[in-house]
Amino acid sequence: MGLLSVFCVCLFFNSAFAVDRGNFKTCDQSSFCKRQRVLKPGQSPYRALLETLELSDSRLTLQLINDNNKVHLLLELYRLQGNMTRVKINELKPLKPRFEVPDVLIAEPPTEPLSVLSKDDNGIVLSLGAESQRLIVSARPFRLDIMEGPEVLLSLNSRGLLAFEHLHLRKDTDKEEDGLWEETFKSHTDTKPNGPTSISLDFSLPGVEHVYGIPEHADDLKLKTTDGGDPYRLYNLDVFQYELYNPMALYGSIPVMLAHNTQRTMGIFWLNAAETWALYIIISYYSTVFGKMLDFVQGSSEKPQTDIRWISESGIIDVFIMLGPKPSDVFSQYASLTGTQSFPPLASLGYHQCRWNYNDQEDVKSVDQGFDQHDIPYDFIWLDIEHADGKRYFTWDPHKFSQPKEMLQGLMDKRRKMVAIVDPHIKVDSGYKIHSEITSKDFYVKNKDGRNYEGWCWPGNSGYPDFTIPEMRAWWASMFAYDQYEGSMENLFTWNDMNEPSVFNGPEVTMHKDALHGKWEHREIHNIYGLYVQMATAEGQIQRSGGVERPFVLTRAFFAGSQRFGAVWTGDNAAEWGHLKISIPMCLSLGLVGVSFCGADIGGFFKNPSTELLVRWYQTGAYQPFFRAHAHLDTTRREPWLFGPENTALIREVIRQRYALLPYWYQLFFQAYRTGMPVMRPLWVDYPKDTATFTIDDEFLIGSDLLVHPVTEEGSRGVTAYLPGAGEVWYDVHTFQKHNGAQNLYIPVTLSSIPVFQRGGSIIPRKDRVRRSSACMENDPYTLYVALSIYINLSFTYLHHCLNIFGFNSIKNTFLYLSNLCPDCNFLTSSWIEKVIILGASKPSKVVLKMDGKETPVDFEFDSSMSVLTLRKPGMNAGDDWTLLLQ
Repeated sequence: MGLLSVFCVCLFFNSAFAVDRGNFKTCDQSSFCKRQRVLKPGQSPYRALLETLELSDSRLTLQLINDNNKVHLLLELYRLQGNMTRVKINELKPLKPRFEVPDVLIAEPPTEPLSVLSKDDNGIVLSLGAESQRLIVSARPFRLDIMEGPEVLLSLNSRGLLAFEHLHLRKDTDKEEDGLWEETFKSHTDTKPNGPTSISLDFSLPGVEHVYGIPEHADDLKLKTTDGGDPYRLYNLDVFQYELYNPMALYGSIPVMLAHNTQRTMGIFWLNAAETWALYIIISYYSTVFGKMLDFVQGSSEKPQTDIRWISESGIIDVFIMLGPKPSDVFSQYASLTGTQSFPPLASLGYHQCRWNYNDQEDVKSVDQGFDQHDIPYDFIWLDIEHADGKRYFTWDPHKFSQPKEMLQGLMDKRRKMVAIVDPHIKVDSGYKIHSEITSKDFYVKNKDGRNYEGWCWPGNSGYPDFTIPEMRAWWASMFAYDQYEGSMENLFTWNDMNEPSVFNGPEVTMHKDALHGKWEHREIHNIYGLYVQMATAEGQIQRSGGVERPFVLTRAFFAGSQRFGAVWTGDNAAEWGHLKISIPMCLSLGLVGVSFCGADIGGFFKNPSTELLVRWYQTGAYQPFFRAHAHLDTTRREPWLFGPENTALIREVIRQRYALLPYWYQLFFQAYRTGMPVMRPLWVDYPKDTATFTIDDEFLIGSDLLVHPVTEEGSRGVTAYLPGAGEVWYDVHTFQKHNGAQNLYIPVTLSSIPVFQRGGSIIPRKDRVRRSSACMENDPYTLYVALSIYINLSFTYLHHCLNIFGFNSIKNTFLYLSNLCPDCNFLTSSWIEKVIILGASKPSKVVLKMDGKETPVDFEFDSSMSVLTLRKPGMNAGDDWTLLLQ
């Protein structure tokens, strides 16, 4: 009977062609969301007890009271370094401690002193330091306003929707139908021994009508009003072939929202790992009556306002308000809290070939040889769940993959790598080492009765390691050591799938909320489970090399801070044009909240793409950070050479374009690692005052210097791209034709067209000698593509082996200068500059290379029809200091 049950579950998951929305809750079916949504604005029972104020150098504390039930809350305010404010609200004396999210912040954020400017019976005015920023605490009803001069930047509880379901003993007046102590969804009952514990808080942003973020949702980049519909849900779930353009929860949850207008960018980080719903509506207002303490607010004028409400099932209110003011400031502020994107190995920025599943070692060898035969570069080939012995992770099928080291060595000989899946559901089998050790160490998640929690997943009956336990994570990391993970080598990396966690027979295909992680229920930690899995896996890869090699780990589930541990992809998409198109805003949304290393399954995971769709998807994916083809086991094989010579040539060409640009991608990921700036970004990030960019999500920037408008409509004969920047110029990277900024440009396209433009005033490094993998290109020469602008001020930084940074600068169209920006770095390379191509140039009389005190003439060619100057074989090493003079 057990085997039959597994078969039926797997058959359901393998044969379905669309998500069954009935498997997942709406707000009305989530009792706490339904209760909270009933609350009406303008009726707040909370007031601040000003006499309880205590102020130290690092924080202000103040008690709040709910006049309806007389429960006291504790408000903590922190002014943080970097123009941020932290607000925490908890019960003053809870029956038991409430959960506070650990391990997401990289450290306790450093604070700056708060000072009281004034105080009266109505409230308190506090100084936030720079540029006349003030924080006003109003007493009745309780409200916070952050001001800059006469402007209100952001308000908390201005609509009076603060709500805190305090811990209490069960009362006769508690209505069971409200789901306070027990809740049933379909056949699953969720017991709630702590009763109702949900929290809510509203935020108002005057002057704002564009908000972004809170991934993961298959929706537009700009968030939609949810008034009258379901809110955006943040609850990590295994959603099988998700629908587009709805607020359903998907695989990951990052509770960070960005607000933007022409004057300022701000962010709100709601640090809570429980099921969360985010609701917002745009309204208009004329004036706000603040009372005596805010009489200095000048005038009233109608302008838009965004009202946001966060609702979480449990935990405390812990929110970080990032005040910008520039987009780059918000990115650095958020990075200072949760860390930056990990700096990936160069090879992971190349092309990845995957499907569920490559059948055996001969299949892997055949596919590998196919890339060579068709002259297509790639870096990684992937193995899905069928590679393991009965889906026992950290093992190999003894018949199909009997010699894994031989297979890995064959790839290593070609300087290629492999990824094998390691999921966090462990087959319950006493003869399986991993299961036995987790059991003996008592590292499994428990059910509500204290026994090991078990559920159905790919291996059948499975246990779920409790990754919230540091010792469990350390043990898991140790399993990646070469003497533990038999058959593994240094070119084997890891894919963590199903880590929401996925439980086929669980409520909403995930773990029961009343399962236990030590003293905490799963409902408290659900959204950080996947982060912990990836954290432990990445640490295992670091440890196995003695800390020398950087890890590569792909995860499906994620949370705030997951960017520190690797890459993310958009899950079980489909071979449909809509899924191709939605991959752009999905990855843009992730980049805005720290996760730059994002991609979508090329061609769609489900179904079979037409050749046109497949080609267009390769062209789009080649210009997204994570570039992987992947497909379901029921789809036809789709290696790049299986669609006829013409389509093979088109796919080969775009993969080669990706490899030529690897130096630029590598540079951008280093910048993301250092600063938090997204690699793939919306246009408004670099053009924050251009309102035309605020809703664009069918094109994007890679860094600040490449603009890409993929073709995502079937049968397209042309696209219209917006080129931003009044007074700027953009160059078509294929034709070198120059176009002015601040215009909509119609571009005729054929199946070979990929509209990409380089910004005037930039230098893009490329390696145009493309070989079979990125490692094979390590010492190949560079070509510099220099795009001149009206005002010449060019800069380029290139990173080699993580530590060495060099810069190129061009000023007044007379010289190109390279200098070592890291004088303490020991940069040795065999790479040299073989060509410099200058776009938008005029013909010089001569070109001279100055290096080591010598001047050497440089050969050049000039194309007057395109104003392109080509300097051939200037001959300098990429690590040297040099100057090119154009006379």
